[in-house]
Amino acid sequence: MKADVLVFAAHPDDAEMSCGGTIAHLTAKGKKVVIADLTQGEMGTRGDIHSRKEEAEAASKILGLADRVQLYLPDTHFTTDRKHQIPLIQTIRRFKPEIVICNAVEDRHPDHGRASKLESDACFYSGLAKIETSWEGELQMHWRPRLVFHYIQDRMLNPDFVVDISAQWQTKIAAIKAYKSQFFDPNSKEPATYISTSVFWDFLESRGREMGHKIEVSHGEGFTVERPLGIGDLMGLV
Repeated sequence: MKADVLVFAAHPDDAEMSCGGTIAHLTAKGKKVVIADLTQGEMGTRGDIHSRKEEAEAASKILGLADRVQLYLPDTHFTTDRKHQIPLIQTIRRFKPEIVICNAVEDRHPDHGRASKLESDACFYSGLAKIETSWEGELQMHWRPRLVFHYIQDRMLNPDFVVDISAQWQTKIAAIKAYKSQFFDPNSKEPATYISTSVFWDFLESRGREMGHKIEVSHGEGFTVERPLGIGDLMGLV
């Protein structure tokens, strides 16, 4: 299957929190979006790989994904080397996306910035024909996405562009809430974490509104770019 957009996520729930509205906006327009989770989030304080797999499946249905794949890299222990690049290159060549969206270039969680570099490098190396990969026993053709963007996570970075997700805000929230083990639940007996408090929900709301405010809409999601975007028609921005 050829995808329109491939979204990489260091952990299950990264994509939902950071660009879930944008994904919902794309799938509502009939675009094929795939999420590739690098790890199972197995080092997280709450939940386990089984609960997080079920939660990711539920979130995928809410967002209308064309597919979701797990790359099984070691949580907190992957790096930017050829061993860890290969599964990402295979995924890019498998789905042949025009656009790839990566983790934040800088963030509170060390995995996020490291994943961002790994994902971006894989996008480039996927276009080199002499790096050979195979999928299901067949040699893959090289493929390089036309555009590579990065979503913004916990740390506030200055966005290069903002997507209006006002109409998709509730869908985004529903997808995040699918991760019941990770977020606020007053009845949970698990240890409290940075993202499991009610205050974090307030943060997500305020971040969405802040991004929306930048483009004069109710809610938005910000992204950074690796190179300037080309505009064919200036009036097309109006």
